[in-house]
Amino acid sequence: MNKVLLSILLVYCSLDSYSQDIYKTDSLEINGVFRKFTFQEPSKNTKDFSLVFVLHGSGGNGNQMLARVPALVKASSSENFIAVFPFGYKNFWNECRKASPAEANQFNIDEQAFFQAMINYFTDRYQTDRKKVFAIGTSGGGHMAYKLGMTMPDRFKAVSVIIANLPDSSNFDCTALNKPMNIMITNGTLDKTNPYEGGEVILANGNFGRVVSTEKSVEYWKKLAGYNGEAIMEKMPDTDPTDGKLIEKYSYSGKNKEVVLLKVIGGKHDYPNDIDVHLYSWDFFKQVMKK
Repeated sequence: MNKVLLSILLVYCSLDSYSQDIYKTDSLEINGVFRKFTFQEPSKNTKDFSLVFVLHGSGGNGNQMLARVPALVKASSSENFIAVFPFGYKNFWNECRKASPAEANQFNIDEQAFFQAMINYFTDRYQTDRKKVFAIGTSGGGHMAYKLGMTMPDRFKAVSVIIANLPDSSNFDCTALNKPMNIMITNGTLDKTNPYEGGEVILANGNFGRVVSTEKSVEYWKKLAGYNGEAIMEKMPDTDPTDGKLIEKYSYSGKNKEVVLLKVIGGKHDYPNDIDVHLYSWDFFKQVMKK
């Protein structure tokens, strides 16, 4: 069988629940390493698409992440954005945790070059708007989203971090530019993997070192944005009373960047049931585009 045809069939088999849609998988060579990503090719001929990277957790991959967010993918056509699902190096990211045992970290894989190359790829081929680039990351992907916000603040309009805290000073190995960023953080108070109050992050793959608390993670971005006062707190509707979770939204908003915390009371290392956090992230992105 022709190798190209075989490759296409494999992609469709891995995404069989979405066979009615057109998905493409491509790769870019970054410093001698081929990095892969999957996306839904736009069905309409238009310009100025927004670009949304959706980042899988440690040990996952782009296709698995795609399968978890059908509502976001469905919204992409009507909302004029392209959702892209990159693959970490051997299923992990080289984020900012010094203690990470992942090969991506040990080999210092150049993630910034990868994301810049993908931004160029979609700008050249699909006329995406360079001023409308976003990232949503879960767990290890959340750590990668933090890294993008800290090291590429001029390339990303906003990031959404789900179930991840910033690494503490002993576990931090990024060169942060310390520029403000539009950011939304969604963390659960009963998360034992990413402790809400801070502590060690231990996975089946090993010890990923210590992280600070969620409050300190928010404080970092709040200070960069120049906010000194108290956040505006809003109790969000409890649309699923059976899940034992409630969401409190804390917002710092003004002329500067938007900084938002979704505190999931009773939440663990999982997604809240009361909202689709990926669609809510897109709503957050639309809000910051208006500024």
